[in-house]
Amino acid sequence: MTRNQNDKVALVGTPCQIIAAAKMDHFRDILGESPLDLKIGLFCMENFSYFYLNQLLEKHEIELKDVSECRVEKGHMWFYLTDGQVLKILLKEAKTCMRKNCSVCMDYTSELSDLSVGSVGSPEGWSTVIARSQKGLELLKKAEQDEYVQIKPINDSGIQLIEKLSSRKKTENKAEIKKRESVARPVIYRRFITDSQFRDEVVECQFADLKADVVDVGTCVLCGACEYVCPENIVKIEDRKPRIKGECPPECNLCYVACPRTYLPQELVSTDLDQKPLGDYLKIVSAKASLVKGQDGGVATALLNYALTHKMVEGVMVVDKSRAKPWKPQVKLTKNTDDVIKASGTKYAACPVFKALKVKENNKEEL
Repeated sequence: MTRNQNDKVALVGTPCQIIAAAKMDHFRDILGESPLDLKIGLFCMENFSYFYLNQLLEKHEIELKDVSECRVEKGHMWFYLTDGQVLKILLKEAKTCMRKNCSVCMDYTSELSDLSVGSVGSPEGWSTVIARSQKGLELLKKAEQDEYVQIKPINDSGIQLIEKLSSRKKTENKAEIKKRESVARPVIYRRFITDSQFRDEVVECQFADLKADVVDVGTCVLCGACEYVCPENIVKIEDRKPRIKGECPPECNLCYVACPRTYLPQELVSTDLDQKPLGDYLKIVSAKASLVKGQDGGVATALLNYALTHKMVEGVMVVDKSRAKPWKPQVKLTKNTDDVIKASGTKYAACPVFKALKVKENNKEEL
């Protein structure tokens, strides 16, 4: 596929979204060039259904429009209300709203990103930042030099806590994968194969195969990668799942290749990552933003704004909230630092982030 992408774009996203972006880069000879040049991944234990989360709050006589901030920590889901009150719901109860795909995810710290950011392991008001690539490390160093972020060493106990949570996610979700396999519900994204085997395996896999292997078995992450790479514009994210509005052209397998829940070649995700709680990395520190006030120290926001301001990227994909539906996540591709600040904070619901790139491509927009 030929795709001319001149603009460099930064993505901040969950581990599954980062995997999709990494696959797009790895298979650019099949999928075409991608504008995604910088990947900032978030720590993520689970994501929630917007529909069921809304129902959960209604049960507690709360409306989403009255929530000013949401956080998951200390075994609870915390909802900070506009009137100053705080609703605390046990995470065990909140997990009834968890999307089914999250229970087979093996990545807590966004292991394929350039930089991973999360609050766990660092003091209150600080974030843990894991630099995984030279590009990510360079961004972190420059942002510190220009006082966008403040950095200090992370405590050993902090690293141990992150490793504990990551190992727990890998162990519990591996057990869930085996459970699903035992009742003929395949989870193919953890079936490691080589790059050449991947290409041979998926050569005839089209949307019908993607539906059978991912969507129908409950492992779709709703990232929108399939919609973005579809050259015919017939794959659409509707009713909380991908659907097709036409017929795949012969020999087109792009949606299957880009999906983060189909096979992962060993050249992209080595088999030993399951035994590495934090994945591979170059440096891990605690950080907080010097100029941005935001959730968990505002570090992800500060790093994105540094990359924008200093022309490391031309645009940033962020997830803001819908104006029409309170707390409904809505992706936005922007070059405006004010937009990045406005979108700061975790939304905790799935969002097809790659839709923003599709809109730009279809409209032939320049950032």
